[in-house]
Amino acid sequence: MNILILGSGGREHTLAWKIAQSPKLNSLFVAPGNAGTAAIATNLPMGVNDFVAIKSAVVENQIDLVLVGPEDPLVNGVHDFFLGDDELKHIPVIGPQKAAATLEGSKDFSKRFMARHSIPTAAYQSFTAETLEAGKQFLETLAPPYVLKADGLAAGKGVLILDDLSTAKAELEAMLTQAKFGAASQTVVIEEFLSGVELSCFVLTDGEGYKVLPTAKDYKRIGEGDTGLNTGGMGAISPVPFAQGEFMDKVVERIVKPTVNGLKSDNLPYCGFIFIGLINVDGEPKVIEYNVRMGDPETEVVIPRIQNDFVDLLQAVAEKRLADIDLQIDPRAATTVMAVSGGYPEAYEKGKEIKGIQEVEDAIVFHAGTMSEGDKVLTNGGRVLAVTAYGNDFKSALIKSYTEISKIGFEGMYYRKDLGFDL
Repeated sequence: MNILILGSGGREHTLAWKIAQSPKLNSLFVAPGNAGTAAIATNLPMGVNDFVAIKSAVVENQIDLVLVGPEDPLVNGVHDFFLGDDELKHIPVIGPQKAAATLEGSKDFSKRFMARHSIPTAAYQSFTAETLEAGKQFLETLAPPYVLKADGLAAGKGVLILDDLSTAKAELEAMLTQAKFGAASQTVVIEEFLSGVELSCFVLTDGEGYKVLPTAKDYKRIGEGDTGLNTGGMGAISPVPFAQGEFMDKVVERIVKPTVNGLKSDNLPYCGFIFIGLINVDGEPKVIEYNVRMGDPETEVVIPRIQNDFVDLLQAVAEKRLADIDLQIDPRAATTVMAVSGGYPEAYEKGKEIKGIQEVEDAIVFHAGTMSEGDKVLTNGGRVLAVTAYGNDFKSALIKSYTEISKIGFEGMYYRKDLGFDL
C-alpha cells in the first residue's frame, strides 16, 4: 500500500514510525512532515489544509489510504473533500467527516452531544456577545475556580481557569467582545470546575465497532508541579495506573459506548480516532472534552504500545471490520519527555542545531518541531522532540527517558524533570 499521513508533529512522526514497520507498506508519504519523518518516508511540502495540492499528491503518488494527524483539516472537511471528488472518493480517509469533527470544532456542540446522550460531564452554559451580562450573572452562581472555554479551535490555548470572579468577568468580556481568541471565542462555554486527576482515553472506531487503545496522561503546563502557562504537552505516561478494572468498566459503559452509539444515532459518520479527555472525580469518570484525532504527546506513548501491524488496523477501519481485530497491547509502560525551545509557549527562536540524537540508545526519539538542513537537524517549533522509553512501570520508563534526553542538546533547550509526580 501507498499511504499518506497529513501533519508535521510528533504525533505524525510516531504514526509514520509505526506504519513503516508494516510489511504491507509499499511507499509512505508525510505532508509536510519534519526531519524525523524525512528519515523514514518522503516528505511533501504542502499545508494540511491545501486540499487541491493534497489531491495532486494523492493522484501522482497513487495513494491507497490517507491518515489525518491534526484536527484542522478534519474540522475544515478534508474527508468530505475526498468523498465529493470522483477521482478520490474510493480512497479511504482515516479521520471523521466535517459534521462529526464538530465534536472538537465546537465546545458547545460537544456539550450538547453529551447532554443528549447522557454522557457524564461538567454542568455548563454557553454565551455570546449578546448574552454577555447573562454570562456574568451565571459566573456569580458558580464557586471558584471559574472555567471559560472558547467554543472553537484555539490551538489548545482557549481554556482559562480563574480563581477570581472579577477577573473571570473581565476575561469573559475580552473573549466575547474583543476577540481574545479570534473567531474561536465568538461563543464561550462557562462550566463548573471539576477537581480530580485528568487522563486521556483513546478509541479507534469504524463507525460500527471500536477498540479502546491504551490510556495516557499528559502534562500540559510548562513548569514543574503543573505550574505556569499551558503548552501543547510536556510529556506523557501510559498506562495511567488508576485507569483499570472498575474505573475503566465505567469509562467504557458510561462514555465510550454512548459516544460511539450517539454518533451513529445522530447520523454523524465517524471513521478514525476519538480522543476523550477525562477526569477522575472520586472514582467517577467525567468527560472534559472530545478531540477527533490522536493527542500529542500521548501518541508517542500509546502507539508504541500497540503490537498489531498498524496498516492492518487502518485497513480494518476503512473496510468496517474493526470488530474482527484482536488488539494486542504491550504490557510494559511507556513514557515520553518533550524537549521545547527556550521561551516556549511564548516567543521562541527557531533554527538552533540539535546535537546528540545519534547518542540515544535505549529510547526512541520522535521529532515534532524539527527540520533538516544538509546533515544538520535544526529546531523548527516550540515543541521540538519527544524521547520515548519502555519500562516495567512508568517510573522505570521515566528513568530511561530522562537518561536518554540528557544526551540531546540545543541552545535554550528545556524539559520538565517531574513527570509522574502526581501518580
